[in-house]
Amino acid sequence: MIVKDKQLKIDFFILTMAYLLGSVSFAVLITRIKGLDDPRSYGSKNPGATNILRSGRKLLALFTLLGDMAKGAAAVYMCQLLSAHINENTIYLAGCAAFLGHLYPVFFQFKGGKGVATALGVFLAYHPILGLATALTWLIVAYFFRYSSLAAIVAALFAIFYNALLFGVNLQFGCVVLICFTLIYKHKKNIKNLFLGTETKIGQQ
Repeated sequence: MIVKDKQLKIDFFILTMAYLLGSVSFAVLITRIKGLDDPRSYGSKNPGATNILRSGRKLLALFTLLGDMAKGAAAVYMCQLLSAHINENTIYLAGCAAFLGHLYPVFFQFKGGKGVATALGVFLAYHPILGLATALTWLIVAYFFRYSSLAAIVAALFAIFYNALLFGVNLQFGCVVLICFTLIYKHKKNIKNLFLGTETKIGQQ
């Protein structure tokens, strides 16, 4: 029982660290460092790479994208390095924790982004093929339709399919489903705008 309690404490600590890592908003931090407007104050008011791109700051948008991806991947990789000391399931749950941290960051009044880049980082860490297939789906849809939100929604649905096809139905699948459907839910306003024909295309102000 003592060993089990110790294991639970370690797992809880790891998941808390993953959540806190996910709570770091690179969009907000980068714009503050550069002395620019908070991305939560213009456009979609979403602290993410796509909204920063609307300001014309392409390099900052790229840094935001890479940072948000990195924190999702880092949360999972951190657990993989500690796999000898934690429950195996914690590896997958850490990805969920980092993703939820991005959506509901404790450092920014629980008002975060929509999680596309962070989810991609988590999927890449779960398995490179899953991440690359999801990223490729996003790129194809974004290239032909020019809607970041539509690309994210379609890529999320395909990520569930890819995971089931490649790895079966397991805890990783459950985490992918949770992440993808939460991501789609966070895009509910975009979905409405897509139907109304008022959604902003990539590159538009």
